Amino acid sequence: MTHAAPAATHAVPAGGPAGSGAYVLGVDSGGSGLRVALGRVGEPGPLATTVCAEPVRTGPGGIDAGHLLDQLLPAARELLERASAAASAETRSDAARAGGTSAYEVAAVAIGAAGMATLGDRLRAELPGALADALGVRRVALAADAVTAYAGAVGQRPGAVVAGGTGMIALGTDLKEWHRADGWGHLLGDSGGGAWIGRAGLDAAMRAHDGRRGGSAALLDRLRAVFGAAETLPGLLYPRSDRPAVLASFAPEVAACAGADPVAAGILRQAASHVAEAAAAVCPAPTEPDGEGGGTGEVALTGGLFRMGEPLIAPLREELARLLPGARVTTATGDPLTGALRIARALATGDLRLPRHPTMLFVPPEQETGQRGRTAVHDGQRPG
Repeated sequence: MTHAAPAATHAVPAGGPAGSGAYVLGVDSGGSGLRVALGRVGEPGPLATTVCAEPVRTGPGGIDAGHLLDQLLPAARELLERASAAASAETRSDAARAGGTSAYEVAAVAIGAAGMATLGDRLRAELPGALADALGVRRVALAADAVTAYAGAVGQRPGAVVAGGTGMIALGTDLKEWHRADGWGHLLGDSGGGAWIGRAGLDAAMRAHDGRRGGSAALLDRLRAVFGAAETLPGLLYPRSDRPAVLASFAPEVAACAGADPVAAGILRQAASHVAEAAAAVCPAPTEPDGEGGGTGEVALTGGLFRMGEPLIAPLREELARLLPGARVTTATGDPLTGALRIARALATGDLRLPRHPTMLFVPPEQETGQRGRTAVHDGQRPG
């Protein structure tokens, strides 16, 4: 099943577009911590970035907005102070004249967070007001990490992105609505992701240990090298709270064996099939070429999963060519932090073309001019 969001509106936030000298902030919150990038509206790329190594807490009420702010606000002020110190008086004066805005105005903030879609209620309720009070920012976008991955990989063009790491999710849009496939976690899905590959490889190793059909002696040797005796693996694995990461840690071993071991190669072919099916489920239907990336569509691959290289990429390209003939398969040009910064710039200039969605890409209604219809979210297969 894919999940469709309401059509986008491209209204300019109250106050009009920000000047090119105004600052924007992009934020990427994930399992390894919080990353923050500072940029200017009129300049590509970040001016500076910083990392907060502590992951944002999640509790009974969802993602902890206070804990996120406790890390974000000092990081943002540090970046602004660094940028101020680096800018000459002449540069600051020129920036202030660009569009009539202050060189130190934070025109927009875009925050992408893992779990935003299902655990982001507190962030959506608390962050816009808190950021306005603390930084004076009036334009805020809160996005699922899959959306910032899309913006970093594809930008604001129609297409699809497959984000693969320990898990796997595919997200696509025709700029009218979002379509999602998988990303349901290692027990319910994430088919073809790192944990899925690692588990399949360990299964083949245990089959060889038992003498069952479908086993791989090569993968059993790698299991023993990585984890020790095969019979001790359940005791090592089942009590762990980070089981998906442990399973995914074996995926590179599967890739390393694939050149000489048909079982390992078969696991990667099956993983490629799962990933391609997810991409095909969300990729927009082909349209007439429009000179702006339309036509055959684009499927961008992003995340550590695809660093396995040709053992996975080669069968994946074959599957994508079969399921999405004519689609352009690309490697992501930017990561989720890049995507958050791109969304912030687009929001600041009134050019955010990606579809709004109550949980996938949330922009508070008071930031948009004009009347907006009641939003609706429905489940269903992608049209076409």
